[in-house]
Amino acid sequence: MPGHEGYDAVIVGGGHNGLVAAAYLARAGRSVLVLERLDHTGGAAVSTRPFAGVDARLSRYSYLVSLLPGKIVRDLGLDFRTRQRTVSSYTPAERDGRPTGLLVGGGERRTREAFARLTGSDREHEAWQRFYAMTGRVARGVFPTLTEPLPTREELRRRIDDEEGWRALFEEPIGAAVEASFTDDLVRGVVLTDALIGTFADAHDSTLRQNRCFLYHVIGGGTGAWDVPVGGMGALTDALAAAARAAGAVVATGREAVRIETDGRTAEVTHRGADGEGTVAARHVLVNASPQELARLTGDTPPAPAEGAQLKVNMLLTRLPALRDPEADPREAFSGTFHVAEGYEQLATAHAQAAAGALPAAPPSEIYCHSLTDPTILGPDLTERGHQTLTLFGLHTPARLFAHDNDGAREELLRSTLAQLNAHLAEDIEDCLALDADGRPCIEAKTPLDLEHELRLPGGNIFHRELAWPYAQEGTGRWGVETRHANVLLCGAGAVRGGGVSGVPGHNAAMAVLEDTGRTGPEPAPGR
Repeated sequence: MPGHEGYDAVIVGGGHNGLVAAAYLARAGRSVLVLERLDHTGGAAVSTRPFAGVDARLSRYSYLVSLLPGKIVRDLGLDFRTRQRTVSSYTPAERDGRPTGLLVGGGERRTREAFARLTGSDREHEAWQRFYAMTGRVARGVFPTLTEPLPTREELRRRIDDEEGWRALFEEPIGAAVEASFTDDLVRGVVLTDALIGTFADAHDSTLRQNRCFLYHVIGGGTGAWDVPVGGMGALTDALAAAARAAGAVVATGREAVRIETDGRTAEVTHRGADGEGTVAARHVLVNASPQELARLTGDTPPAPAEGAQLKVNMLLTRLPALRDPEADPREAFSGTFHVAEGYEQLATAHAQAAAGALPAAPPSEIYCHSLTDPTILGPDLTERGHQTLTLFGLHTPARLFAHDNDGAREELLRSTLAQLNAHLAEDIEDCLALDADGRPCIEAKTPLDLEHELRLPGGNIFHRELAWPYAQEGTGRWGVETRHANVLLCGAGAVRGGGVSGVPGHNAAMAVLEDTGRTGPEPAPGR
């Protein structure tokens, strides 16, 4: 599509945030072009069939939904649903020489009994209720502000109206609140994991990066619930692409933006594809990519990347493995978040080892089974034969550990991660793996460097950069999407209030454009 066509807005990157922005702007009557370098839209929020000849459509990178506001789904008339997991989490353990575990979910009575069975009293369960009542109050104050102009720090503090929660999450390292609230090492670890997903930090890190990570993991929907996308993550991005196209946006795949030139009022975007290079004019350019990629496109000095720190593993099983804990039903244990090697001291040890330059000896990870909640991601034959998916997300594995030998470190880390899981199983997970059409086990692992290569995430950081507090600071702008170029906006995860599958940066960038051009909202969705 070489040429010099003109649009009201050109969006660089067809991931979920770019598609949200495109749909909002097109519905508001703006002419919109989305440029996506790959041959498909969706970015990191896609569903793919990674195993040859196997009808299993997995959420390959992003895999759960918490931060997507219902407002966006309603505004855009999306045909998209989520399902709540019946169990929040299961954490296997060994106490007094016998296997046991902590099941959170299945009703208040069962959860209370599980805490008492693990710890011998009701104290930790009561502390759990108090702690998450506090995070719930914070969530109800913060979440509605994500699709509004950025509040000031004091405005957000007033919205939350909970000094205990403000101090615990915004002012002191989260480790202080965890240690003050809980005494059991396993319970402390389960709570802390939300502060460490994709974030390499200690519980008492003075930068509070772990607090910001924790905050974004407990505010979703005002409840903190993490739900399963029906049909896989690709169902969301497919619905967004359809909504954008239906509203009139042009979505061009196989077109890579290579340069943005702007005088602050109008811009030109140079793009390249199989049919050559072209230039398109735009009043606004929205960049659904990392701050480093934005700088590359505009010729600015890029910020230093913030490295990612996770291992992502996808598996297809012929059956769920039996557990050593005789009280645990595998279908319950794996339907929520299954915590492995995530005791409080285990997490601290793993962090210290990785900070010293070594792969953790006992890698912490968490696992869930999407297909238990949503079997539609599997073909009928696989479902009939009892196959299930497992998604594993490992912690405390910063990108630096893979720099010398990514392939070798990946294999070593995968072996030790599965060994930690096998310690709690009555049969090895490897014996439960399905085989693909070529006879290979259905398992794949992605390091931070793999994500950098495949998705252009700097340092493999799933948030594009360190998460920011959800309030205005110097240089953040009114919506948290502004850049030093007046008509170039950042609408990806690296925007303020970005990160996760939320659509919030896309929404906010669209609102900034509409404010700038004299209109503040989209047309209502038909029938909504």
